[in-house]
Amino acid sequence: MPVLQFKGKTAVENYHHTVPHHRLEFDAKLSLLGKGEKPSLDGNLIIEGDNLVALKALLPTHAGKVKCIYIDPPYNTGNEGWVYNDNLTQPQFKDWIGRTVGKEGEDACRHDKWCCMMYPRLTLLKELLREDGAIFISIDDNELNNLLNLMTEIFGAENRFGIIIVEVNPRGRRLGTELAIEHEYLVGWTKNILKFKPGRQALTAEQLAEFSEVDEKGRKCRLLGLRKRGALSRREDRPNLHYPIYVSPSTNAVSVEPSKTWIKVLPRLSDGTDGVWRWQKSKVERDSWQLVAREVRRRESGEREWDVFQLDPVENEAGDEKGRIFPSIWQGSEYNNETGRDQLRALFGDPPFDYPKPVGLVTSILRMVGDSDAIILDSFSGSGTTGQATLEMNDLDGGSRQFVLVQQPFDSSDDREKNFNICRDVTAERVRRAAVGTDTFRALGGTFTYARVGEPLFGEYKDFGETLPAYEDIAKYVFYTETSREFPDTTKHENAAWDKSSGRIGECAGRSYYLLYEPNEREDRGLDRSFLKNVAAQDTNRELVVYCERLAVHQDELRKFEREHGKKIRHMLVPFNLK
Repeated sequence: MPVLQFKGKTAVENYHHTVPHHRLEFDAKLSLLGKGEKPSLDGNLIIEGDNLVALKALLPTHAGKVKCIYIDPPYNTGNEGWVYNDNLTQPQFKDWIGRTVGKEGEDACRHDKWCCMMYPRLTLLKELLREDGAIFISIDDNELNNLLNLMTEIFGAENRFGIIIVEVNPRGRRLGTELAIEHEYLVGWTKNILKFKPGRQALTAEQLAEFSEVDEKGRKCRLLGLRKRGALSRREDRPNLHYPIYVSPSTNAVSVEPSKTWIKVLPRLSDGTDGVWRWQKSKVERDSWQLVAREVRRRESGEREWDVFQLDPVENEAGDEKGRIFPSIWQGSEYNNETGRDQLRALFGDPPFDYPKPVGLVTSILRMVGDSDAIILDSFSGSGTTGQATLEMNDLDGGSRQFVLVQQPFDSSDDREKNFNICRDVTAERVRRAAVGTDTFRALGGTFTYARVGEPLFGEYKDFGETLPAYEDIAKYVFYTETSREFPDTTKHENAAWDKSSGRIGECAGRSYYLLYEPNEREDRGLDRSFLKNVAAQDTNRELVVYCERLAVHQDELRKFEREHGKKIRHMLVPFNLK
Protein backbone atom coordinates (compact mmCIF):
# COMPACT_ATOMS: atom_id res chain seq x y z
CA MET A 1 0.00 0.00 0.00
CA PRO A 2 1.41 3.45 -0.88
CA VAL A 3 2.43 5.45 2.20
CA LEU A 4 2.26 9.24 2.50
CA GLN A 5 5.57 10.86 3.38
CA PHE A 6 5.90 14.42 4.71
CA LYS A 7 8.45 16.35 6.72
CA GLY A 8 7.90 15.80 10.43
CA LYS A 9 6.04 12.49 10.04
CA THR A 10 8.43 10.50 12.22
CA ALA A 11 7.85 13.02 15.02
CA VAL A 12 4.04 12.91 14.89
CA GLU A 13 3.26 9.24 14.12
CA ASN A 14 3.20 8.34 17.80
CA TYR A 15 2.91 11.84 19.22
CA HIS A 16 -0.61 11.18 20.53
CA HIS A 17 0.91 8.79 23.09
CA THR A 18 3.08 11.56 24.53
CA VAL A 19 0.33 14.16 24.86
CA PRO A 20 -0.22 14.45 28.64
CA HIS A 21 -3.66 13.84 30.07
CA HIS A 22 -5.27 17.09 31.20
CA ARG A 23 -8.17 17.71 33.51
CA LEU A 24 -11.41 19.11 32.14
CA GLU A 25 -12.58 21.92 34.41
CA PHE A 26 -16.27 22.84 34.43
CA ASP A 27 -17.59 26.39 34.22
CA ALA A 28 -21.11 26.35 35.64
CA LYS A 29 -21.74 29.99 34.67
CA LEU A 30 -21.13 29.35 30.98
CA SER A 31 -22.98 26.02 31.07
CA LEU A 32 -26.67 25.69 30.20
CA LEU A 33 -28.09 23.34 32.81
CA GLY A 34 -31.53 22.12 33.81
CA LYS A 35 -32.99 22.63 37.25
CA GLY A 36 -30.94 20.74 39.81
CA GLU A 37 -28.49 19.61 37.11
CA LYS A 38 -24.75 19.78 37.73
CA PRO A 39 -21.94 20.10 35.17
CA SER A 40 -21.01 16.66 33.89
CA LEU A 41 -19.15 14.82 31.15
CA ASP A 42 -22.17 12.60 30.55
CA GLY A 43 -24.36 14.83 28.37
CA ASN A 44 -23.88 17.58 25.80
CA LEU A 45 -20.43 19.06 26.22
CA ILE A 46 -18.59 22.11 24.89
CA ILE A 47 -14.84 22.15 25.56
CA GLU A 48 -12.69 25.25 25.26
CA GLY A 49 -9.08 24.51 24.43
CA ASP A 50 -6.65 22.92 22.03
CA ASN A 51 -8.43 20.03 20.36
CA LEU A 52 -5.44 17.67 20.49
CA VAL A 53 -5.25 17.97 24.28
CA ALA A 54 -9.05 17.89 24.62
CA LEU A 55 -9.33 14.68 22.58
CA LYS A 56 -6.73 13.01 24.82
CA ALA A 57 -8.62 14.21 27.92
CA LEU A 58 -11.83 12.62 26.56
CA LEU A 59 -10.35 9.14 26.16
CA PRO A 60 -11.06 7.82 29.69
CA THR A 61 -14.78 8.63 29.38
CA HIS A 62 -15.52 8.56 25.63
CA ALA A 63 -13.13 6.07 24.00
CA GLY A 64 -15.05 3.74 21.70
CA LYS A 65 -18.37 5.50 22.36
CA VAL A 66 -18.68 8.16 19.63
CA LYS A 67 -20.94 7.07 16.75
CA CYS A 68 -20.42 10.04 14.45
CA ILE A 69 -17.53 12.46 14.03
CA TYR A 70 -17.83 15.50 11.79
CA ILE A 71 -14.94 17.92 11.45
CA ASP A 72 -14.30 20.97 9.28
CA PRO A 73 -10.52 21.43 9.68
CA PRO A 74 -8.50 24.25 8.11
CA TYR A 75 -8.46 23.89 4.33
CA ASN A 76 -4.93 25.32 4.24
CA THR A 77 -5.71 27.74 1.43
CA GLY A 78 -3.13 30.33 2.50
CA ASN A 79 -5.88 32.96 2.68
CA GLU A 80 -5.11 35.11 5.72
CA GLY A 81 -8.32 37.12 5.48
CA TRP A 82 -10.51 34.42 6.99
CA VAL A 83 -11.54 34.56 10.63
CA TYR A 84 -10.36 30.94 10.81
CA ASN A 85 -6.88 32.14 9.79
CA ASP A 86 -6.71 29.32 7.30
CA ASN A 87 -2.99 29.44 6.55
CA LEU A 88 -1.90 27.65 9.73
CA THR A 89 0.01 30.60 11.17
CA GLN A 90 -1.89 30.60 14.47
CA PRO A 91 0.43 31.17 17.43
CA GLN A 92 -0.75 27.90 18.98
CA PHE A 93 0.18 25.89 15.90
CA LYS A 94 3.55 27.57 15.37
CA ASP A 95 4.43 26.84 19.00
CA TRP A 96 3.26 23.23 18.70
CA ILE A 97 5.06 22.49 15.43
CA GLY A 98 8.27 23.94 16.87
CA ARG A 99 8.12 21.81 20.00
CA THR A 100 6.94 18.64 18.28
CA VAL A 101 8.77 18.52 14.95
CA GLY A 102 11.75 20.68 15.89
CA LYS A 103 14.27 21.93 13.33
CA GLU A 104 12.75 19.78 10.60
CA GLY A 105 9.56 21.82 10.82
CA GLU A 106 11.35 25.08 10.01
CA ASP A 107 11.69 24.30 6.30
CA ALA A 108 8.48 22.25 5.98
CA CYS A 109 5.99 23.57 3.46
CA ARG A 110 2.43 24.39 4.52
CA HIS A 111 1.23 20.98 3.29
CA ASP A 112 3.80 19.22 5.48
CA LYS A 113 2.66 21.29 8.46
CA TRP A 114 -1.01 20.54 7.73
CA CYS A 115 -0.25 16.81 7.73
CA CYS A 116 1.71 17.20 10.98
CA MET A 117 -1.26 18.94 12.54
CA MET A 118 -3.85 16.41 11.33
CA TYR A 119 -2.04 13.10 11.93
CA PRO A 120 -2.21 12.86 15.77
CA ARG A 121 -5.71 14.35 15.82
CA LEU A 122 -7.05 11.77 13.38
CA THR A 123 -5.37 9.03 15.41
CA LEU A 124 -7.11 10.14 18.61
CA LEU A 125 -10.43 10.56 16.80
CA LYS A 126 -10.18 6.94 15.67
CA GLU A 127 -9.74 5.82 19.29
CA LEU A 128 -12.89 7.72 20.30
CA LEU A 129 -14.99 6.21 17.51
CA ARG A 130 -17.34 3.27 18.06
CA GLU A 131 -16.72 0.08 16.09
CA ASP A 132 -19.87 0.81 14.07
CA GLY A 133 -19.12 4.54 13.84
CA ALA A 134 -18.05 6.82 11.02
CA ILE A 135 -16.12 10.05 10.54
CA PHE A 136 -16.89 12.71 7.92
CA ILE A 137 -14.49 15.52 7.04
CA SER A 138 -15.15 18.63 4.96
CA ILE A 139 -12.25 19.57 2.69
CA ASP A 140 -11.45 21.19 -0.65
CA ASP A 141 -8.82 20.59 -3.34
CA ASN A 142 -5.94 22.09 -1.35
CA GLU A 143 -5.51 19.08 0.95
CA LEU A 144 -7.89 16.47 -0.48
CA ASN A 145 -5.16 14.12 -1.69
CA ASN A 146 -3.18 14.40 1.54
CA LEU A 147 -6.32 13.78 3.59
CA LEU A 148 -7.21 10.66 1.60
CA ASN A 149 -3.70 9.29 2.13
CA LEU A 150 -3.81 10.07 5.86
CA MET A 151 -7.20 8.40 6.25
CA THR A 152 -6.04 5.34 4.31
CA GLU A 153 -2.99 5.00 6.54
CA ILE A 154 -4.76 5.61 9.87
CA PHE A 155 -8.22 4.08 9.29
CA GLY A 156 -7.40 1.55 6.57
CA ALA A 157 -8.28 1.51 2.87
CA GLU A 158 -10.89 -1.20 3.47
CA ASN A 159 -12.89 1.12 5.75
CA ARG A 160 -13.36 3.92 3.24
CA PHE A 161 -17.05 4.82 2.97
CA GLY A 162 -16.82 7.28 0.10
CA ILE A 163 -16.37 10.83 -1.10
CA ILE A 164 -19.42 13.07 -1.38
CA ILE A 165 -19.39 16.17 -3.57
CA VAL A 166 -21.28 19.01 -1.88
CA GLU A 167 -22.43 22.04 -3.87
CA VAL A 168 -21.70 24.89 -1.48
CA ASN A 169 -21.81 27.83 -3.89
CA PRO A 170 -23.98 27.45 -7.03
CA ARG A 171 -22.60 30.70 -8.47
CA GLY A 172 -19.05 29.47 -8.11
CA ARG A 173 -15.89 31.15 -6.88
CA ARG A 174 -12.64 31.79 -8.70
CA LEU A 175 -9.92 30.48 -6.44
CA GLY A 176 -6.86 31.18 -8.56
CA THR A 177 -8.14 29.14 -11.49
CA GLU A 178 -10.21 29.69 -14.61
CA LEU A 179 -12.93 27.50 -13.13
CA ALA A 180 -15.90 28.67 -11.10
CA ILE A 181 -15.55 26.40 -8.06
CA GLU A 182 -19.01 25.39 -6.85
CA HIS A 183 -18.22 22.40 -4.66
CA GLU A 184 -16.30 21.00 -1.74
CA TYR A 185 -15.83 17.40 -0.61
CA LEU A 186 -17.13 15.38 2.31
CA VAL A 187 -14.74 12.51 2.94
CA GLY A 188 -16.28 9.57 4.80
CA TRP A 189 -14.51 6.73 6.59
CA THR A 190 -15.72 4.09 9.04
CA LYS A 191 -14.04 2.46 12.01
CA ASN A 192 -15.10 -0.95 10.68
CA ILE A 193 -16.91 -1.02 7.35
CA LEU A 194 -18.44 -4.42 8.15
CA LYS A 195 -20.18 -3.04 11.26
CA PHE A 196 -21.29 0.34 9.93
CA LYS A 197 -24.94 0.32 8.83
CA PRO A 198 -25.77 3.63 7.12
CA GLY A 199 -29.19 5.21 7.48
CA ARG A 200 -31.48 6.16 4.62
CA GLN A 201 -33.14 9.25 3.23
CA ALA A 202 -36.92 9.51 3.43
CA LEU A 203 -38.77 8.56 0.24
CA THR A 204 -40.33 11.37 -1.77
CA ALA A 205 -44.08 11.50 -2.42
CA GLU A 206 -43.39 10.48 -6.03
CA GLN A 207 -41.35 7.49 -4.90
CA LEU A 208 -43.95 6.43 -2.33
CA ALA A 209 -46.53 6.37 -5.12
CA GLU A 210 -44.55 3.54 -6.75
CA PHE A 211 -45.45 1.23 -3.84
CA SER A 212 -48.93 0.43 -5.15
CA GLU A 213 -48.88 -3.36 -4.65
CA VAL A 214 -49.52 -5.31 -1.43
CA ASP A 215 -47.72 -8.54 -0.44
CA GLU A 216 -49.11 -11.43 1.59
CA LYS A 217 -47.99 -9.70 4.81
CA GLY A 218 -50.10 -6.64 3.99
CA ARG A 219 -47.09 -4.41 3.25
CA LYS A 220 -47.11 -1.84 0.47
CA CYS A 221 -44.70 -2.92 -2.27
CA ARG A 222 -43.31 -1.84 -5.60
CA LEU A 223 -42.45 -4.13 -8.52
CA LEU A 224 -38.79 -4.79 -9.38
CA GLY A 225 -38.13 -6.74 -12.56
CA LEU A 226 -36.60 -10.17 -11.89
CA ARG A 227 -34.87 -10.10 -15.27
CA LYS A 228 -31.27 -8.88 -14.91
CA ARG A 229 -30.35 -5.69 -16.71
CA GLY A 230 -27.00 -4.14 -17.58
CA ALA A 231 -23.67 -5.96 -17.31
CA LEU A 232 -23.57 -9.78 -17.30
CA SER A 233 -27.21 -9.98 -18.33
CA ARG A 234 -26.77 -12.25 -21.38
CA ARG A 235 -27.36 -16.01 -21.32
CA GLU A 236 -23.74 -16.75 -22.22
CA ASP A 237 -22.59 -14.64 -19.24
CA ARG A 238 -24.49 -16.67 -16.63
CA PRO A 239 -26.01 -19.77 -18.29
CA ASN A 240 -27.14 -21.21 -14.94
CA LEU A 241 -29.45 -18.19 -14.49
CA HIS A 242 -31.30 -18.86 -17.73
CA TYR A 243 -34.23 -21.18 -16.94
CA PRO A 244 -38.01 -21.11 -17.34
CA ILE A 245 -40.41 -19.75 -14.74
CA TYR A 246 -44.06 -20.70 -14.97
CA VAL A 247 -46.82 -18.17 -14.25
CA SER A 248 -50.52 -18.54 -13.61
CA PRO A 249 -52.56 -16.24 -15.89
CA SER A 250 -55.47 -16.37 -13.45
CA THR A 251 -53.71 -15.77 -10.09
CA ASN A 252 -50.41 -14.21 -11.25
CA ALA A 253 -48.54 -16.74 -9.08
CA VAL A 254 -45.15 -18.10 -10.16
CA SER A 255 -43.38 -21.46 -9.88
CA VAL A 256 -40.35 -23.28 -11.25
CA GLU A 257 -42.50 -26.39 -11.74
CA PRO A 258 -44.41 -26.68 -15.05
CA SER A 259 -48.19 -26.94 -15.09
CA LYS A 260 -50.65 -27.55 -17.96
CA THR A 261 -52.51 -24.27 -17.52
CA TRP A 262 -49.47 -22.14 -16.60
CA ILE A 263 -47.41 -20.13 -19.08
CA LYS A 264 -43.69 -20.67 -19.58
CA VAL A 265 -41.64 -17.44 -19.27
CA LEU A 266 -37.96 -17.09 -20.20
CA PRO A 267 -35.80 -14.01 -19.58
CA ARG A 268 -35.34 -12.04 -22.80
CA LEU A 269 -33.30 -8.92 -23.45
CA SER A 270 -34.74 -5.89 -25.21
CA ASP A 271 -33.27 -7.06 -28.52
CA GLY A 272 -35.05 -10.39 -28.20
CA THR A 273 -31.95 -12.45 -27.33
CA ASP A 274 -31.75 -14.75 -24.32
CA GLY A 275 -31.10 -13.09 -20.98
CA VAL A 276 -30.89 -14.25 -17.34
CA TRP A 277 -32.80 -13.86 -14.07
CA ARG A 278 -31.35 -12.12 -11.01
CA TRP A 279 -32.19 -15.08 -8.75
CA GLN A 280 -31.01 -18.65 -8.88
CA LYS A 281 -33.64 -21.30 -9.51
CA SER A 282 -33.43 -22.58 -5.91
CA LYS A 283 -34.18 -19.09 -4.55
CA VAL A 284 -37.22 -18.71 -6.81
CA GLU A 285 -38.47 -22.05 -5.53
CA ARG A 286 -37.89 -21.05 -1.89
CA ASP A 287 -39.12 -17.44 -2.05
CA SER A 288 -41.77 -17.58 -4.77
CA TRP A 289 -44.16 -15.77 -2.40
CA GLN A 290 -42.08 -12.63 -3.03
CA LEU A 291 -42.69 -12.86 -6.79
CA VAL A 292 -45.66 -11.98 -8.96
CA ALA A 293 -46.38 -12.23 -12.70
CA ARG A 294 -47.64 -9.37 -14.83
CA GLU A 295 -48.58 -9.10 -18.50
CA VAL A 296 -46.56 -6.26 -20.00
CA ARG A 297 -46.18 -4.56 -23.37
CA ARG A 298 -42.76 -4.62 -25.00
CA ARG A 299 -41.51 -1.09 -25.67
CA GLU A 300 -39.70 -2.07 -28.87
CA SER A 301 -42.34 -4.20 -30.60
CA GLY A 302 -45.51 -3.31 -28.75
CA GLU A 303 -46.39 -7.01 -28.31
CA ARG A 304 -47.78 -8.20 -24.99
CA GLU A 305 -46.06 -10.92 -22.96
CA TRP A 306 -45.73 -12.19 -19.41
CA ASP A 307 -42.86 -11.14 -17.14
CA VAL A 308 -41.85 -11.83 -13.52
CA PHE A 309 -41.40 -9.20 -10.81
CA GLN A 310 -40.18 -9.10 -7.23
CA LEU A 311 -42.45 -7.50 -4.63
CA ASP A 312 -40.21 -4.98 -2.85
CA PRO A 313 -41.87 -3.75 0.39
CA VAL A 314 -41.60 -0.13 1.50
CA GLU A 315 -40.89 -1.32 5.06
CA ASN A 316 -38.22 -3.63 6.45
CA GLU A 317 -38.91 -6.53 8.80
CA ALA A 318 -38.87 -4.15 11.78
CA GLY A 319 -41.65 -2.07 10.23
CA ASP A 320 -39.44 0.92 9.42
CA GLU A 321 -39.52 2.60 6.02
CA LYS A 322 -36.50 1.50 3.98
CA GLY A 323 -35.85 4.88 2.43
CA ARG A 324 -33.29 5.79 -0.22
CA ILE A 325 -29.55 5.38 -0.02
CA PHE A 326 -27.70 8.68 0.04
CA PRO A 327 -26.30 9.97 -3.25
CA SER A 328 -22.66 10.89 -3.85
CA ILE A 329 -23.59 14.44 -4.91
CA TRP A 330 -25.44 16.71 -2.48
CA GLN A 331 -27.17 19.71 -4.00
CA GLY A 332 -29.72 22.12 -2.63
CA SER A 333 -30.01 25.30 -0.64
CA GLU A 334 -29.63 23.35 2.61
CA TYR A 335 -25.96 22.74 1.71
CA ASN A 336 -25.19 26.29 0.57
CA ASN A 337 -22.69 28.30 2.62
CA GLU A 338 -24.93 31.36 2.29
CA THR A 339 -27.64 29.35 4.03
CA GLY A 340 -25.18 28.77 6.86
CA ARG A 341 -24.62 32.51 7.14
CA ASP A 342 -28.39 33.17 7.18
CA GLN A 343 -28.85 30.58 9.94
CA LEU A 344 -26.18 32.29 12.00
CA ARG A 345 -27.79 35.68 11.31
CA ALA A 346 -31.11 34.34 12.66
CA LEU A 347 -29.40 33.78 16.01
CA PHE A 348 -26.89 36.65 16.19
CA GLY A 349 -28.23 39.36 13.92
CA ASP A 350 -24.80 40.30 12.61
CA PRO A 351 -23.16 36.91 11.90
CA PRO A 352 -19.67 36.61 13.43
CA PHE A 353 -18.50 34.34 10.57
CA ASP A 354 -19.07 34.87 6.85
CA TYR A 355 -19.52 31.29 5.65
CA PRO A 356 -20.17 28.82 8.46
CA LYS A 357 -21.24 25.32 7.52
CA PRO A 358 -25.04 25.07 7.09
CA VAL A 359 -27.09 23.01 9.54
CA GLY A 360 -28.49 20.91 6.68
CA LEU A 361 -25.06 19.49 5.90
CA VAL A 362 -24.67 18.10 9.41
CA THR A 363 -28.29 16.89 9.74
CA SER A 364 -27.83 14.95 6.49
CA ILE A 365 -24.70 13.37 7.95
CA LEU A 366 -26.61 12.45 11.11
CA ARG A 367 -29.38 10.85 9.03
CA MET A 368 -26.80 8.92 7.05
CA VAL A 369 -25.16 7.66 10.25
CA GLY A 370 -28.50 6.80 11.85
CA ASP A 371 -28.88 6.05 15.58
CA SER A 372 -31.10 8.53 17.41
CA ASP A 373 -29.13 8.27 20.67
CA ALA A 374 -25.65 8.61 19.17
CA ILE A 375 -22.81 10.72 20.53
CA ILE A 376 -21.63 13.21 17.89
CA LEU A 377 -18.18 14.77 18.13
CA ASP A 378 -16.90 17.88 16.36
CA SER A 379 -13.35 18.83 17.37
CA PHE A 380 -13.12 21.81 14.97
CA SER A 381 -16.52 23.14 15.99
CA GLY A 382 -16.11 26.79 14.94
CA SER A 383 -19.51 28.46 14.94
CA GLY A 384 -21.23 25.46 16.57
CA THR A 385 -23.21 24.21 13.55
CA THR A 386 -22.89 20.60 14.78
CA GLY A 387 -24.40 21.51 18.15
CA GLN A 388 -27.40 23.23 16.57
CA ALA A 389 -27.86 20.38 14.07
CA THR A 390 -27.92 17.85 16.91
CA LEU A 391 -30.57 19.83 18.78
CA GLU A 392 -32.64 20.21 15.60
CA MET A 393 -32.54 16.47 14.88
CA ASN A 394 -33.60 15.65 18.45
CA ASP A 395 -36.40 18.20 18.19
CA LEU A 396 -37.52 16.67 14.89
CA ASP A 397 -37.60 12.98 15.77
CA GLY A 398 -37.55 12.92 19.59
CA GLY A 399 -34.04 11.48 19.67
CA SER A 400 -31.53 11.75 22.51
CA ARG A 401 -28.35 12.43 20.55
CA GLN A 402 -25.51 14.10 22.45
CA PHE A 403 -22.87 16.43 21.07
CA VAL A 404 -19.28 17.03 22.12
CA LEU A 405 -17.87 20.24 20.63
CA VAL A 406 -14.23 21.31 20.93
CA GLN A 407 -13.03 24.78 19.97
CA GLN A 408 -9.90 26.70 20.91
CA PRO A 409 -10.59 30.19 22.28
CA PHE A 410 -8.47 32.18 19.83
CA ASP A 411 -7.64 31.48 16.20
CA SER A 412 -5.22 34.39 15.92
CA SER A 413 -3.26 36.88 18.02
CA ASP A 414 -5.75 39.50 16.85
CA ASP A 415 -8.58 37.51 18.44
CA ARG A 416 -6.64 37.34 21.67
CA GLU A 417 -5.99 41.08 21.72
CA LYS A 418 -9.68 41.81 21.18
CA ASN A 419 -10.65 39.10 23.72
CA PHE A 420 -12.79 37.53 21.01
CA ASN A 421 -13.13 34.03 22.47
CA ILE A 422 -14.65 31.93 19.68
CA CYS A 423 -15.63 29.02 21.92
CA ARG A 424 -17.32 31.22 24.53
CA ASP A 425 -18.70 34.00 22.33
CA VAL A 426 -19.74 32.03 19.23
CA THR A 427 -19.75 28.24 19.67
CA ALA A 428 -21.41 28.08 23.09
CA GLU A 429 -23.49 31.21 22.59
CA ARG A 430 -24.97 29.86 19.37
CA VAL A 431 -25.95 26.57 20.98
CA ARG A 432 -27.38 28.43 23.98
CA ARG A 433 -29.56 30.65 21.78
CA ALA A 434 -30.67 27.69 19.67
CA ALA A 435 -31.65 25.78 22.81
CA VAL A 436 -33.52 28.55 24.67
CA GLY A 437 -34.72 30.48 21.60
CA THR A 438 -34.62 34.15 20.61
CA ASP A 439 -37.12 36.66 19.26
CA THR A 440 -36.43 35.30 15.77
CA PHE A 441 -35.73 31.64 16.55
CA ARG A 442 -37.91 28.95 18.14
CA ALA A 443 -36.37 27.21 21.16
CA LEU A 444 -35.14 23.70 20.38
CA GLY A 445 -34.51 22.69 24.00
CA GLY A 446 -31.41 21.03 25.38
CA THR A 447 -28.62 21.67 27.87
CA PHE A 448 -24.83 21.52 27.87
CA THR A 449 -21.83 21.63 30.16
CA TYR A 450 -19.10 24.15 29.38
CA ALA A 451 -15.61 22.90 30.22
CA ARG A 452 -12.05 24.09 29.71
CA VAL A 453 -8.90 22.12 29.20
CA GLY A 454 -7.21 22.53 32.58
CA GLU A 455 -3.84 21.59 34.01
CA PRO A 456 -2.09 18.32 33.19
CA LEU A 457 -3.02 15.43 35.43
CA PHE A 458 0.62 15.17 36.42
CA GLY A 459 3.85 16.87 35.46
CA GLU A 460 6.63 15.90 33.09
CA TYR A 461 8.46 14.11 35.92
CA LYS A 462 5.31 12.37 37.21
CA ASP A 463 4.71 14.88 39.98
CA PHE A 464 1.25 16.16 40.91
CA GLY A 465 2.31 19.73 41.57
CA GLU A 466 0.55 22.01 44.03
CA THR A 467 -3.05 21.11 43.11
CA LEU A 468 -3.63 17.40 43.65
CA PRO A 469 -6.01 15.80 41.17
CA ALA A 470 -9.26 14.34 42.47
CA TYR A 471 -9.52 10.63 43.21
CA GLU A 472 -11.96 10.06 40.35
CA ASP A 473 -9.70 11.84 37.85
CA ILE A 474 -6.83 9.47 38.62
CA ALA A 475 -9.19 6.48 38.73
CA LYS A 476 -10.51 7.25 35.23
CA TYR A 477 -6.99 7.67 33.92
CA VAL A 478 -5.68 4.45 35.52
CA PHE A 479 -8.61 2.34 34.34
CA TYR A 480 -8.42 3.63 30.77
CA THR A 481 -4.65 3.32 30.39
CA GLU A 482 -4.75 -0.22 31.80
CA THR A 483 -7.77 -1.51 29.88
CA SER A 484 -8.40 0.95 27.00
CA ARG A 485 -11.97 1.02 28.26
CA GLU A 486 -14.28 3.62 29.73
CA PHE A 487 -14.16 4.10 33.49
CA PRO A 488 -17.24 2.31 34.94
CA ASP A 489 -19.11 5.36 36.23
CA THR A 490 -21.83 4.31 38.69
CA THR A 491 -24.10 7.13 37.49
CA LYS A 492 -24.39 5.33 34.16
CA HIS A 493 -23.81 1.65 35.03
CA GLU A 494 -25.88 0.04 37.75
CA ASN A 495 -23.49 -2.83 38.33
CA ALA A 496 -20.24 -0.94 37.90
CA ALA A 497 -19.23 -1.01 41.53
CA TRP A 498 -16.18 1.14 42.13
CA ASP A 499 -15.57 1.89 45.74
CA LYS A 500 -13.17 4.55 46.98
CA SER A 501 -13.13 3.09 50.50
CA SER A 502 -11.78 -0.27 49.30
CA GLY A 503 -9.94 1.30 46.37
CA ARG A 504 -11.56 -1.01 43.81
CA ILE A 505 -12.19 0.92 40.59
CA GLY A 506 -13.34 -1.89 38.31
CA GLU A 507 -12.47 -5.11 36.56
CA CYS A 508 -11.76 -6.23 33.03
CA ALA A 509 -11.01 -9.66 31.52
CA GLY A 510 -10.92 -11.33 34.94
CA ARG A 511 -8.52 -8.78 36.40
CA SER A 512 -9.36 -6.38 39.25
CA TYR A 513 -8.03 -2.82 39.43
CA TYR A 514 -7.44 -0.81 42.60
CA LEU A 515 -6.42 2.78 43.33
CA LEU A 516 -5.18 3.55 46.84
CA TYR A 517 -4.82 7.31 46.76
CA GLU A 518 -5.82 10.26 48.95
CA PRO A 519 -5.69 13.74 47.34
CA ASN A 520 -4.16 15.43 50.36
CA GLU A 521 -0.74 16.22 51.75
CA ARG A 522 -1.37 14.56 55.13
CA GLU A 523 -1.19 10.86 54.30
CA ASP A 524 -0.09 8.38 51.70
CA ARG A 525 -2.49 5.52 51.17
CA GLY A 526 -0.62 2.25 50.95
CA LEU A 527 -0.94 -1.39 50.01
CA ASP A 528 -0.85 -2.83 53.54
CA ARG A 529 -1.94 -5.93 55.47
CA SER A 530 -5.45 -4.61 55.92
CA PHE A 531 -5.83 -4.26 52.16
CA LEU A 532 -4.52 -7.78 51.59
CA LYS A 533 -6.94 -9.18 54.16
CA ASN A 534 -9.91 -7.47 52.47
CA VAL A 535 -9.08 -8.62 48.93
CA ALA A 536 -8.48 -12.17 50.15
CA ALA A 537 -12.01 -12.23 51.58
CA GLN A 538 -13.89 -10.23 48.96
CA ASP A 539 -12.17 -10.37 45.55
CA THR A 540 -12.54 -13.61 43.59
CA ASN A 541 -10.34 -12.57 40.67
CA ARG A 542 -6.91 -14.17 40.57
CA GLU A 543 -5.10 -11.11 39.16
CA LEU A 544 -5.00 -7.73 40.91
CA VAL A 545 -3.47 -4.48 39.66
CA VAL A 546 -2.97 -2.08 42.56
CA TYR A 547 -1.96 1.57 42.15
CA CYS A 548 -0.92 2.87 45.57
CA GLU A 549 0.98 5.76 47.08
CA ARG A 550 3.29 3.44 49.02
CA LEU A 551 3.99 -0.26 49.46
CA ALA A 552 3.46 -0.93 53.18
CA VAL A 553 4.34 -4.64 53.19
CA HIS A 554 7.64 -6.33 52.42
CA GLN A 555 8.03 -8.02 49.03
CA ASP A 556 8.52 -11.40 50.76
CA GLU A 557 5.21 -10.98 52.60
CA LEU A 558 3.51 -10.05 49.33
CA ARG A 559 4.86 -13.16 47.56
CA LYS A 560 3.72 -15.35 50.50
CA PHE A 561 0.21 -13.86 50.24
CA GLU A 562 0.13 -14.65 46.50
CA ARG A 563 1.11 -18.31 47.10
CA GLU A 564 -1.38 -18.85 49.92
CA HIS A 565 -4.36 -17.24 48.19
CA GLY A 566 -3.63 -18.12 44.57
CA LYS A 567 -3.53 -14.49 43.48
CA LYS A 568 -1.08 -12.44 41.45
CA ILE A 569 -0.58 -8.78 42.45
CA ARG A 570 1.06 -6.15 40.26
CA HIS A 571 1.65 -2.99 42.31
CA MET A 572 2.33 0.44 40.81
CA LEU A 573 3.33 3.59 42.70
CA VAL A 574 1.31 6.79 42.32
CA PRO A 575 2.28 9.08 40.69
CA PHE A 576 5.64 7.69 39.52
CA ASN A 577 4.37 4.52 37.79
CA LEU A 578 1.44 6.17 36.05
CA LYS A 579 1.70 5.41 32.34
